[in-house]
Amino acid sequence: QVQVAESGGGLVQAGGSLNLSCTASGLNFDSYAMGWFRQAPEKEREGILCVSSTGRNKVYADSVKDRFTISRDNSKNTLFLQMDSLKPEDTAVYYCATRSNSHCAGSWNNVRNYDYWGQGTQVTVSS
Repeated sequence: QVQVAESGGGLVQAGGSLNLSCTASGLNFDSYAMGWFRQAPEKEREGILCVSSTGRNKVYADSVKDRFTISRDNSKNTLFLQMDSLKPEDTAVYYCATRSNSHCAGSWNNVRNYDYWGQGTQVTVSS
């Protein structure tokens, strides 16, 4: 069966950096686009980044543009999220998910367009 798992969350001060990883197994990893989402308490899950199956095309939400970077290593079935210049409002549970196709076109930030999800990892940014 498909398994998706995030790692790397933690506590960091505002202005700091954090790296998250996500591994996926049980599927042809290099056939699917991947996304990062986050969910703060009492808020809806927000799509923040998407990367195409090849890694060449990336889409960023305005809230994280110029601060967060998404990448992937298909040889290791791993997705990465580099987060810089973190702000307290970035505090959330971060999730990775596999998209239903290979690209990020269309409603890339809609949770309904993703099939498999990890359990999430907590990121807390202190002021």
